[in-house]
Order: sequence, then structure tokens, then C-alpha cells
Amino acid sequence: MRAPRAGACAVGGSPGGCHGDGVALRGRSAAAAMSSERGPALPFLPGCAFRDPTKTSFHRSQTLGYKNGFAFSRLPTVGIGGERLYVNQLSQAELDELSNTRPTLTYGQARQAPPSGFIPAHVAFDKKILKFDAYFQEDVPLSTEEHYRIRQVGIYYYLEDDSICVIEPVVKNSGIPQGKLIRRHRVPKNDRGEHYHWKDLNRGMDITMYGRTYHIVDCDPFTQLHTPLVRTGQGNVTLSNSAFIYSQPRRALKAFLESQGIELNQPEKMVFDPYTEMRRMPLRMYITPSDFDQLKQFLTYDKQVLRFYAMWDDTNSMFGENRPYIIHYYLADDTVEVREVHKHNDGRDPFPVLIRRQRLPKTFVEKQKTFPSCVLEISDQEVLEWYTAKDFAVGKSTTLLGRNFFIYDCDEFTRNFYRDKFGITDFQPVDIKEKPPEEVPQVIPPYNGYGFLEDSLQNCFSLFPKPPRKDIIKMLENDHKVLRYQVALESPNPEDRKRRFILSYFLSNDMISIYEPPVRNSGIIGGKYLGKTRVAKPGSTTDNAIYYGPSDFTIGSTIEVFGHRFVITDADEYVLNYMESNAERFPAATLQSLRDHFRPRQVVEETAKSDVPALGTSQQELDELIVRVQEELKLHNYLNNSSIREALLRCDKDGSGVLDKAKFLSLCNSLSVPTNAVLVNKLIELCSCGEDKINYRDFLKAFPS
Repeated sequence: MRAPRAGACAVGGSPGGCHGDGVALRGRSAAAAMSSERGPALPFLPGCAFRDPTKTSFHRSQTLGYKNGFAFSRLPTVGIGGERLYVNQLSQAELDELSNTRPTLTYGQARQAPPSGFIPAHVAFDKKILKFDAYFQEDVPLSTEEHYRIRQVGIYYYLEDDSICVIEPVVKNSGIPQGKLIRRHRVPKNDRGEHYHWKDLNRGMDITMYGRTYHIVDCDPFTQLHTPLVRTGQGNVTLSNSAFIYSQPRRALKAFLESQGIELNQPEKMVFDPYTEMRRMPLRMYITPSDFDQLKQFLTYDKQVLRFYAMWDDTNSMFGENRPYIIHYYLADDTVEVREVHKHNDGRDPFPVLIRRQRLPKTFVEKQKTFPSCVLEISDQEVLEWYTAKDFAVGKSTTLLGRNFFIYDCDEFTRNFYRDKFGITDFQPVDIKEKPPEEVPQVIPPYNGYGFLEDSLQNCFSLFPKPPRKDIIKMLENDHKVLRYQVALESPNPEDRKRRFILSYFLSNDMISIYEPPVRNSGIIGGKYLGKTRVAKPGSTTDNAIYYGPSDFTIGSTIEVFGHRFVITDADEYVLNYMESNAERFPAATLQSLRDHFRPRQVVEETAKSDVPALGTSQQELDELIVRVQEELKLHNYLNNSSIREALLRCDKDGSGVLDKAKFLSLCNSLSVPTNAVLVNKLIELCSCGEDKINYRDFLKAFPS
């Protein structure tokens, strides 16, 4: 038993400080002491052990002491029970290190010699393989041509881990699964757990792995020259079983095996498969060789190709069509190639060749009915006649592998060849272009009134209609440019004659919208009368639709909007300014109509700027008077401000804002306006323009709507 090196007591130098632990240790030590005295067949149970009377001390040795006031630790030399401990003594390596230590003052501690290097086996023998050539025999029970088969393999022995791998070279079209027959691993040798070693491999011997016997015939030169050696500390060379160390001097494997009592056998010849050798022998041919010199033909007509342009008529099949092809005839070996002609966006897969370059049969040998009609390869025995250059001519049809090709033209080299070789001079090309079908006129159905005309018309041109193209430049240049006109509804109904509308023309997209300002107590709900749309002129058709434009909007003109007639009575000053700035786009009559309409208003404004107020009053005094008049008119609840404004606007037919003073006073009397009041009379005087004219717009400021 080994006593722990740690001290049992942490305080003081006497063992009395660990009395409690000492009792437990004594119990275990006593049991350990008694266990050594019990019989070899007695169990470790109470009453089955004997106590040694010579062992009376079972406490742990003290390892902590004090000297000159300093604590220090020491190694125990006596274990529990008084047995002497040897494990705590210095080892041989420690003694050697102490012996090599020399106290020096100048050069420091003496350096030890470096230990001898050790190279592991997986480093020394990495990529070092012993290769043995072998074969095994395999029975073939179900064949009349062969009874057994010889299969050649290579046995690879890896020195780094004593693993073996068996690989059979792959033979093309052999029909046998070849390649790695046994994966790399340590191959078991027998049922006792032994594995094959390089000592078990030799020339001319049989080795059985997993029930298959391999016969080794030879090895490669590296295997012959490889010598597995190990280096010891004294420089001697000894054999290693599984971990070899690489040594610089090499000896032949034969000499090494002889030194180990093993003799390397003589190499043997590899045995070949008899059926494979029989297949390599050429078959005896009893055909008289032809006197035709194919080499001369190749040297004469090499790189000379006849080109014909043909058409394959496949219209008899479903979804068939006439497809163009190019037929190449190679004069060097009488082979034919048919290539497809692809057009841009023809929707076909990009396969360039329809028939690869080969000799095409023209006439077959008569066969029996039982002979299959389809064979994999066609030889000279099945073909009576092959296609030659004489079988192709412009304007004739040729059947190639079941497809009928009509040749309609050829290139210039082909014409010269036929002219020199066969004396043919008729090479008139055949026109195969199909006549375009007659175009059926498209009948556009009448417009049903839903949506825009251009947008609805797209449904007649495509199954998935696209929105009509817009003039983006026009939209960007005329964005937020609107021409506004005041129009009146022309109707036999007297109530509709008093209705006024605002017609807006959008220059960005040539659309029209009509808005009716709401009039209080008129019984008519104002708001949007017509949404933004393009309005066609009366008499226009769907084929030639003519829409209203700014040139058609003159003062006093009538426009028809979906069966309703409107009369233009007024316009914004922006309309006149826009037309004057773009006078080349609009007719002179339209521009003159707006000028005549705005001329009286401009005269009145100039007069108002110079003469109004007429009594020398300022605009501030006029505004104060209007406020006072409004306060006085609040006492007259019977007045209808909307009726007053509408009556005055109706009387102003030219829209100049100026009326005859007598007509104005009579109209005010008919509407019960208190003109005799002092403030109202003063307001009339301030709004007067001379003796017989009055600016009723300033007067209407006292009658807000």
C-alpha cells in the first residue's frame, strides 16, 4: 500500500492534532494488515482474517515540520503499519540528473546530450507499399465457350499499418464488376486472431483471403529492394513486427529474407485468360479483297464535301411542317451527314445534327420474314448498295433512313463537281418559298361605351390586352396645366338654364372634367358632374375618333358632352395668357374670341385702377364701408344674397363686371335691395364708374354667398 504524500495534519507537529482522522485510518490500515494474513481462499469477511501482532502502529507519517521558524514538507519513508516505503526514493533518472549537475561559476550548468530521435512507423513508411502481381481462377458454369476465367489482380501491402488491399484492373466492356475487390484493412489469417504479415507473402505461393485463393507470381522492383529495418540507440539494426523505422542503407529483400531464414522464390509468368486471348485473335475472312483503292480516294478527295440544300416535308404528321436541312456528302469516304438549319426564335432545341456522318444504305439484301427488321449495326452483308454521289441531284427527292428529302439547290463547288465528273449542267434551283396566306381583314366591333376607346380597343388585338402607350414628354411638359372655362347648360328646363359649371381641360392627357359649384337653396346637389375623360366630337366614329381640344373652346361656342349641350360663357385669364404664349398651336379665331371677351374687363380694370374710388376714398375706406353695409343688411333677413349675385351675373352677358347704372338700380329694386339707405347709397356712389356705369363686383362684396 502506498501512503499519500500529503500530510495528515495541517496544524502543529504532533500527530495528536489529527486524532479523529487517525482512528479512521487505523481501522482501514488494520483491515489492510489483516487482509495480508488471511488465507488465499478465504473471503474478505469478518472472522476470516488474522491480525499481525507485530504491527501495532497504524498512523500516517507526518510530512509537515518546522525548522528555525519556517514550515517545510518532507516525504514519508514509513507507511501505515510500519512498512518501509520505497516509492518516495529518487529514481535512476533523477540520480543521473543530479550526477550531471556541476556547480560552476563561469559557464553555467552543463548541457545534457540530446536524446536519440524516434520516428514513428506511419512517418517512416508513409506511401511505401509492397505490390505483388497475382491472379485467381473463377469457374464459369453457364457458358459453352469458357469453363473458367483467369482474373489478374494486384495485392498491395502497406508497411505503415500492415494493411492489405486487392485491386483488379478495370477492363473496358468486360461485363464483370472490377476495381477494388478487398478494401484496405488488416486481413485476418486464421480463426486465432492472427493477421497476414509481409513474411507470409512470397513468389510462387498461394494466399487465401475471404475464401478466395490468390496465386502470387511476381512483385515490383520496389518490393524487391525494400528492407524493413529498425534503429536502436547503439546503432544496431533489428527487425520490427509492425512499426518499421526507415534506414538510409538499403539491402535487397532477397538478401534480407535469406538472413532471416526466408528465401525469395523465383518469379513466375502471369497466366492470361484463354477466352480473352481467343477474342483477340482476328477472325478468318474468306472474302476476296476489292481492287478499289480507298487510300487513293482519301488522298484525292480529302476535305472535299458536296453540299445540298433540302427540305423535309413532315406535314402529314400531327403538327408537322416543312423543315430545311443541309445534306453533306463527303467524297473522301462516301459518308453522308444531315444537319438542321436553325432560325432565330424558331422554338426548337439546338441540335445541329439530324443524321450523324455515316454511310447510308440504299438497297438492302432480301431477307427472310423471320429476320428482325431493326438491327443495331449494319454491315456489308445486309446492304446490297450504298448511297453515292450519283444518287443526289437538284430537283429530286431522296429517302434517307425513312425520311424523304427534296433537294432544291446546291452550292457552287457541287455544281462544278457534277459538271466535271458526270457532265450535268442543269442546276436550276427550285423555288420552295410558300406563298403568304391572304390577310383576313380584322373587323373591329362597335364601341360599347365602357372605358376609354383606346383601352377597350386593345381587347380586340390581344388576349392579354396591354395599356395604350402614353405621350410621356407631353405629360411631363404640361403637368399641372389646366384650362378652366365657365359653361352654362343648354336645356329646355328653366331650372337647368340657371346652372353654372366649371369645365377643366387638362393639357397633359387631353381630358375634360366638369364640376358644378354648389348653390345654396337651389335644390340641386353640386359637385362632380363629369369625371376626367376624353370627350369625342359629334359625328366621330370609333375608327376615326376626334376629341375636343382647346381650339374648340371659344366664347359662346356650344360643346356636346354625352348628349348634354353646354355653352361657354367665360374663361380664366390663364387661358388667354397660355394661348397668347403658344399662339402657333391655336387658330386665330379662338385667340381673337378670348381677346374680345377680356378687352372690356381689362379696360374696366385699368379705369378702376386710375379712377376708383371715384370720390377720392382709398381702398381701406371702401372695405370699412362694405363692413358697415354688411352689418346694416343683417337687419334685412328677407334678402337672398345668392339670388342677387346670380341676377347681376346673368345681366353681365359679356363678363366685363360693369353694368348700366339705371339697369343696375332697377334690378336692385326688383330684388328688394334697400338702395335708399344711406350706407347702401354711398356704396353705390363709390362703385360708380362715371355717370352711367357701375362696377357691380365691388358692390357684391357686401353680399357674400
